[in-house]
Amino acid sequence: MTNPIFKRVLLKVSGEALMGNQGFGIDVAVADRIASDIADVRAMGVEIGIVVGGGNIFRGVAVASKGGERVTGDHMGMLGTVINALALATSLRKLNVDTVVLSAIAMPEICESFSQRATRAHLDAGRVVIFAGGTGNPFFTTDSAAALRAAEIGAEAIFKGTQVDGIYSADPKKVPDATRFDSLTHHEVLQRGLQVMDVAAVAVARENNIPIIVFSIHERAGFGQIMAGAGRRTIVTES
Repeated sequence: MTNPIFKRVLLKVSGEALMGNQGFGIDVAVADRIASDIADVRAMGVEIGIVVGGGNIFRGVAVASKGGERVTGDHMGMLGTVINALALATSLRKLNVDTVVLSAIAMPEICESFSQRATRAHLDAGRVVIFAGGTGNPFFTTDSAAALRAAEIGAEAIFKGTQVDGIYSADPKKVPDATRFDSLTHHEVLQRGLQVMDVAAVAVARENNIPIIVFSIHERAGFGQIMAGAGRRTIVTES
């Protein structure tokens, strides 16, 4: 078995990744494929926490942009992340991966409530932990939730699965000759205004010396390849 380069990591999965080529909702086949990649990494002995976005269902900023109340919109978006977390947990359980969903918003009839102590106990017991409900507070993105949870669980790295295979100077789908970076510092990401994670998330990662590894969530077995020290990715570190 290949020795993984990290023992405990936080994986950020966007809601858009779960909807595949659909315009809305969850593509079960895509969720199953992502779950398979997670299961492969778990089989390497890696402890995995996951933060799931909700953009495939609802975005709070969309309400605010049309004159609605941002706080209510963000609460609706948090509920969307719970739906996605339950779907991904179902896909993992199909593969007999012991999985628990912890929500920042109390809903005991559906899933457990988040606490750092409970999370560490689940990870130590070998369970995959999916964090739902963002940070539980409006005005914070699920990127910020990912950085916060990574710091709370002592993750050695944040893996951000995106639509492309790393960080580029511009959107490579719109700018074909955009420059791809193999490595950057947290400071360079903030200074250049690169769209990796929001400013708050990058700041939390930098303050806690947590590398951010950006890779394509659509690359089959890409998560495992990077964990084995190969694969195509951009790594963001403090130095």
